[in-house]
Amino acid sequence: MEDRELVREIIEKGHTGLFAEFVKRYSGIVYSKALGVVRQDDWAAEVTQSTFVKAYEQLRCWRGQQIGPWLVTIAMHTALHLLEKERVRRAQPVDNIADDIPDTFDNEREEMIQRMESAIRQLPSGEQELINLHYYQHQKTADIARITGLSQQNVLVKLHRIREKLRKELKTAN
Repeated sequence: MEDRELVREIIEKGHTGLFAEFVKRYSGIVYSKALGVVRQDDWAAEVTQSTFVKAYEQLRCWRGQQIGPWLVTIAMHTALHLLEKERVRRAQPVDNIADDIPDTFDNEREEMIQRMESAIRQLPSGEQELINLHYYQHQKTADIARITGLSQQNVLVKLHRIREKLRKELKTAN
């Protein structure tokens, strides 16, 4: 059955089980396109699932001959949205590391900042450079990648790992 006929059966006659045929036909291409963007199997699987859910919810909006290109477009937008969400999550300021520790007095907060600065000084020079560029010089990760010769994804991963290392250091020093 052609894509257009399947859509008509699903929308007009309520044969929602036929949507599984789209999943069967296009899940491979949707997954591979998503994997090309997000570069992680679990994220690609999440994007694939979200793509088919969104497509099902918006099926009445589809007006093409074949549904494959439409599904791939949804997958690309979903994958890019996931990467942006992860970038924002990972790019939390260094100041937020101290948020896990109760802030009862200004003196304690000042002491926490001093411990954080001390922990940063104890990092290897490459990690200190990334912290300095991102948090003190307010450089974007793309610019840091260009400056350091790392990929932007690598910069994001390293910043995340440095924040986790600092968070652990601050909790153990407490």
